[in-house]
Amino acid sequence: MAQARPSMQRLIQQRRRAGLVARSAERELFRANFDTPPEDGRHRFLFHVHGNAGVGKSRLLKEFEHIARECGAVTSYVDESAGNIPEALAVMCRQFAAQGHRFKELERLLATHRERRHEAGTAALAALDPEPDSGPSAGGGPSAGSMAVARAGLAGLGLIPGVGAFAGVLDPTRLAQGADRLRTGLGARFRSPEDVQLVLSPESVLTPVLADELHGVAADAPWIVLFFDTYERTGTFLDAWLHDVMTTDRYGTLPATVVVVTAGQRPFDTARWGGFADFTTTLALGPFTEAEARGLLADRGITAEPVVAEVLRLTGGLPVLVSTLAGTRPAHPDDVHDPSATAVERFLKWEPDPVRRAAALAGALPRWLDADVFRAAADCDGDRLDELYGWVSTLPFADERAGRLRYHDVVRAPMLRLQRLRSPRGWADRQRRLADVFRQWRGETEAGRDAGRLWADEEWRELRLAESYHLLCAREREALSGVLRDLVEACEQGEAVAGRWVRVLEDAGRDAELRVVSSWGRRLSRALVGGGTEAVLEELLAGTGNAPALPPGEVSFGASRLRRFREPPVGPSRTSGAVAAGTGASPGEPGGRPAREPDWDVTLPPETVARAHRGRAVSRAVRGDHDTAVADLDRTLALTPDDARTLALRGEYARILRRHDEAVRDLERAVALDPAHDYAWASLGATRLALGDPAAALADLDRALALRPDYPWALIRRARVARELGDPERRLADLDRAVALQPDSPWAHCERGDALRAAGRDEEALAAYDHALALDAGYASAYASRGVARFRLGRPEEALADLDRALELDPFHTWARTQRDAVRRAVSPGAAGT
Repeated sequence: MAQARPSMQRLIQQRRRAGLVARSAERELFRANFDTPPEDGRHRFLFHVHGNAGVGKSRLLKEFEHIARECGAVTSYVDESAGNIPEALAVMCRQFAAQGHRFKELERLLATHRERRHEAGTAALAALDPEPDSGPSAGGGPSAGSMAVARAGLAGLGLIPGVGAFAGVLDPTRLAQGADRLRTGLGARFRSPEDVQLVLSPESVLTPVLADELHGVAADAPWIVLFFDTYERTGTFLDAWLHDVMTTDRYGTLPATVVVVTAGQRPFDTARWGGFADFTTTLALGPFTEAEARGLLADRGITAEPVVAEVLRLTGGLPVLVSTLAGTRPAHPDDVHDPSATAVERFLKWEPDPVRRAAALAGALPRWLDADVFRAAADCDGDRLDELYGWVSTLPFADERAGRLRYHDVVRAPMLRLQRLRSPRGWADRQRRLADVFRQWRGETEAGRDAGRLWADEEWRELRLAESYHLLCAREREALSGVLRDLVEACEQGEAVAGRWVRVLEDAGRDAELRVVSSWGRRLSRALVGGGTEAVLEELLAGTGNAPALPPGEVSFGASRLRRFREPPVGPSRTSGAVAAGTGASPGEPGGRPAREPDWDVTLPPETVARAHRGRAVSRAVRGDHDTAVADLDRTLALTPDDARTLALRGEYARILRRHDEAVRDLERAVALDPAHDYAWASLGATRLALGDPAAALADLDRALALRPDYPWALIRRARVARELGDPERRLADLDRAVALQPDSPWAHCERGDALRAAGRDEEALAAYDHALALDAGYASAYASRGVARFRLGRPEEALADLDRALELDPFHTWARTQRDAVRRAVSPGAAGT
């Protein structure tokens, strides 16, 4: 049977796409890759498109997606709407399902990840329990395995403020201790090791399942193409993961028919990808060449040389502007207006319907559009809504991503400026109306729900961000303090969420030309990149006048890394107003008058300031800086003196600093205020054990375990109390239970091994140490304890090897050195330690 011809509509769409995109060389290169089998050395598994904003990267990726589907590929398209790997995988699941390939197992795990992530987030402070600091098993430093968790898992989680993009320069030992503490807390909360990993390192659980799902698709489709757009943003969390997925077998294998396409403003990181040029094609996009621009204009019927020359002059070949002006089909050079000065007249001049023109302008006000948002922005409904929204969707500068329309920045910015300058009061009224709409929708999502769970809801966060953006654009005096207040909460949710709140300041500051807001956005953005959420909290406290002065010569964590980024300080409201009312005129403003901003209120309520200090304290404690953490908690308690959670934290940090009397005072007050605070009871028991009162310690730990029976950290501490009280059966029973609750904890297995060895059950102890080292091959204390067990079993050479290895990992492991000297003397009388 003869092959059916394509429809007229399809042929028109193909020609229209070709005219819009040009880039014929890039398109043909990509298409030819599907004619080259993966086994051929000329086949490319990775394409990276890069270039400045407006050169048409996203448009080219969309054309690549059309080409891929024409070649039979199943595709997915991820952009900056995804803020981390699980969110990117969720987008992929939805898009593959729409093409008939349901990733059921991956969807199930993603749902579990969201649930467990929320549960862990609400318990993050309690989960960050301290690493054991005494006894044989605690003598060594944290292991290499723990460090890997800290770097690859915790740093990307955002559960611990301040540990994220900047984790690579932090003390890895302290990061590892924070990882072990959080793992202990999560192990107590979640029975399944998989649930723990879904919180600590979700990609380690989700990615192998993704690989399996892709193999299933490969059995039915000739090609699979994964697109990752806006890589200057998504690459911060995708790049290392994508490198591992494509070049290692850490997560399993991918089908050979997978092709990956990325697009961003910057070239690939040569330090990471430089050695893989044999399977990568890099496409650097610049403005259209003159030939490409002329070809696109000719395709639209624009051939008159004076008109073509004027378009080329005014656009500089920037594809989005060439395409937009070509769509207006100017017949005379006077019809081609400067795109940087009167954008709306350029983009909409040849649209005679004033309602459509107004709708296009209104559509620029929100940062993104769907039909509901467009209804509110354009104030239309019914059939007119469908007609206008359908028309706006066809505009060349309206790009559809994930079911939403976004105006290209090059077009949207002058549209916003025109509306703001033409009618400042009308601008403010429209912004307030949109803020009210988003507030109403947000209120609907909150109905009947626990306020503490809202921050885990992506829809609620999007509505809150949109409301805040429009309030800022309306220049509501309290809007800035509202965003800063939310930012403290966002920091507790992690860097991805905090980044969205920082970005709303940048966007509103740019779009509404708000200098103070822009300054806040720049400072906080640099802080986030330079030092994670800890540095953001430092900048926020400093900028609102709530950060205490440092002693002479002392430099804070964030400030030491951000000094080169400093801008003039944006202080409390009066200072901000003075900055806003400066003498510099805004370009193009009538009469050259300076843009005046409201006297922004940046006052934060005491409970928000207290929360910011506490969040910064936790991140400082994770880095091992418990002294400054205690100072932050002092400030928190000065504002909220009866907060049991803060008292428990300060008491625990005092215990770690061996200031046991202070610890007891804080912890006793914490449990008096909140008798159900299991964390405080457990810490109080550990403190009393350190003070030499095991009977009192036992009572406190019993109370903690009565409140929370599945609390591994408290069980292990109570086992140490049983050791001091000479109760080996109770000691071993608690450790058996701790291992059952947390089977992936090297610490629990090592402690249990110590108890078995003390009971003379050396073979069983050896098995426990082997298990600990199988989980964590760099656990110094487990090597030391296993060395003693091997010596007692008559294996002195293996014992010395283990003890040597323990001291290689931790040269300051005093107990290991003592035991090694004893073994050496037993093997060779008179031998001395070194």
